[in-house]
Amino acid sequence: MILAADNLQIFNPVVAKALEAKDPRPLQELARRCREAGAAILDLNPGFLSKRQEDRLAFMVDAVQEAVDLPLILDSPKANILAKGLAACRGKPILNALTLEPEKLGEILPLAAAHRTDLVLLLLDERSFPAPTLEGKIALAVELREQALAAGMSPEQLIYDPVLPNLSWPDAWEQARECIKTVRLLAAGAIFPEPARTMAGLSNLRSHLRRVYPLEVELTCLGMLAGAGLSITLADLLQPGFKEGSKLIRELC
Repeated sequence: MILAADNLQIFNPVVAKALEAKDPRPLQELARRCREAGAAILDLNPGFLSKRQEDRLAFMVDAVQEAVDLPLILDSPKANILAKGLAACRGKPILNALTLEPEKLGEILPLAAAHRTDLVLLLLDERSFPAPTLEGKIALAVELREQALAAGMSPEQLIYDPVLPNLSWPDAWEQARECIKTVRLLAAGAIFPEPARTMAGLSNLRSHLRRVYPLEVELTCLGMLAGAGLSITLADLLQPGFKEGSKLIRELC
């Protein structure tokens, strides 16, 4: 299981301030700290951008590449933002993410296919809603895979994200269990002819809830996902205690 750092995202005040000022130094320091914490991939997420800020993802790419030599995940709901970031990349990044929303099928999927990048399939329907059940998640995975293959992508380029819930959702614990089951079936090759790569956004669980739920919630879920065969975990690697807890999980799994 690979650790991907989600620390370089717009909800981090350090990142927000750096993007507003177009100051690369805080982004570079964060990238170095994430590498030291065990990150094998960096997720770059500039958030929703206005017209005058459409260069911010490319700015993040340029800044980070000067500091560390790690693969990147370009994280944006807009194809034009991803395209600008992609143009700045020295290597091939992972694009995050495709859903069944018509705009993304029409714009993000062709971009990934044209540039032959890996692509995260976020298991969300045409309204950007997750399926609460295992059956619904698998159905979304099948449909997204069919769309991607029809566009010319190969199965090896696809990464499936079952969408971990936020713990404020009324059925959060049930949905978390269904996500673990989904990862297990996809990773085992029980759904498609080949075992599939999977990714989970661990930070979703406690987003805005860190005073309510302890870190152990994330680590317990991570242990279950790792045991199910998770390929990539997207997480805040710099939170106290995460490095030690995740290291033990990876050694055991």
